[in-house]
Amino acid sequence: MQYLAIIIGGVLVNNYIFSRFLGLCPFWGVSKQVETATGMSMAVVFVMVIASAVTWIVNKYLLVSFGLQYMQTIVFILVIAALVQLVEMVILKVSPVLYQALGIYLPLITTNCAVLGVALLNISEDYGFLESIVNGAASAIGWSLAIILFASIRERWAFADIPPSMRGFPIAIVATGLMSIAFFGFQGLFRGILF
Repeated sequence: MQYLAIIIGGVLVNNYIFSRFLGLCPFWGVSKQVETATGMSMAVVFVMVIASAVTWIVNKYLLVSFGLQYMQTIVFILVIAALVQLVEMVILKVSPVLYQALGIYLPLITTNCAVLGVALLNISEDYGFLESIVNGAASAIGWSLAIILFASIRERWAFADIPPSMRGFPIAIVATGLMSIAFFGFQGLFRGILF
């Protein structure tokens, strides 16, 4: 039951974009087309899951063992940066078109606060190894769900009659707020089931 709570919490209830407001820069920057949003989502899922596992191991067996917990943020950023470099090389080899479409936002996964937030939350919530991986995967899927849904909405804006003063970033903020309210409704829906 705890794993189900972690999964539902990561995907719907505590969504990193709509509940914790983490990872908004790539959310707004890469969500103009569903295809690029999906590519970015796959990269973020990979990085979040692997980062959750690696940072848990590094924290448990290096930082805690040597009393270096104060170095968590720096060490976690280094681990995430190395994983992003790996993802960047793989995407460049597999899909140069996707690599070009993601542009500057791909290396920015290193500083995506959602990825670092998952690693730090796993430690602060005192999750075990498997729970950390499940939380990383669920949070990444929730982030992906948000960006892909938002990209599909943004694609439809091309055909909408939007007032000139609302075009671009203003309508993006309004739409993000409305989606956040919709995701906020999941808190009440699952509160009785899980808790």
